Amino acid sequence: MTETVTGRVLRLLAAFTAERPELGLSELSRRANLPLTTAHRLVGELAEWGALERGTDGRYRVGLRLWEVGALAPRGLGLRESAMPFLEDLYEVTRQNVQLAVLDGSEVVFVERISGRGAVNVITRVGGRLPLHATGVGLVLLANADPELQEQVLATPLKRFTAKTMCDPDELRRVLAEVRRTGVAVSDGQIELIALSIAAPVHGPRGDVVAALSVVVPAEASDARAYIPVVRAAARGISRVLGAPEPRRGAERSGKPRSGTATP
Repeated sequence: MTETVTGRVLRLLAAFTAERPELGLSELSRRANLPLTTAHRLVGELAEWGALERGTDGRYRVGLRLWEVGALAPRGLGLRESAMPFLEDLYEVTRQNVQLAVLDGSEVVFVERISGRGAVNVITRVGGRLPLHATGVGLVLLANADPELQEQVLATPLKRFTAKTMCDPDELRRVLAEVRRTGVAVSDGQIELIALSIAAPVHGPRGDVVAALSVVVPAEASDARAYIPVVRAAARGISRVLGAPEPRRGAERSGKPRSGTATP
């Protein structure tokens, strides 16, 4: 099947990563696997429209026009607007990393993050992706996802980030059941050993889980149980604004989740 121009353009845009946010024309050509002449023509058109910007050194980066269009994505836009007051309140209480994420395929995408100068270091960023099995928000989303997606993730080799990362499908299956039971996920050092994450689900108008909220705190100096009530309260507040039905009495348990329920 002959590749379309759209496919080539998307490959060029996909060449940019968090590690390589600026690329020269030759690098773009190589990473997108396109002839240099083709890359030159398409990059020129993208730069003219504003999807790419060319620096004084001749290297290209993603342009503001593309960011402007991407910010209109309905799953991110309405959710972020509804969530921001609660994210800000949670940050004021904890002074640590506060994150909001959604499910996209078999990954979690972070749509918002608030962080203070003294907060524990995390690798997440707005628009960044991480695997579901190794993140607190990811475990919340996976635990409430379709069974088909759960089985797909469980059947895939699980990437190890630290010695604490859950890579055993049976262990992950048990943890997902615990997340569904308690309504909260706790992850201790699964992405970075220094970080402890506490996450809770955000519900939409139909009662389904549409996002997950987390706070990430220093692992050594923090007790996850102390953060569970405020994380749950923030998630419930966002859910109410989104029009979620009120949870049934007793639907949320206050018991301590098992250790190993994911980071960030």
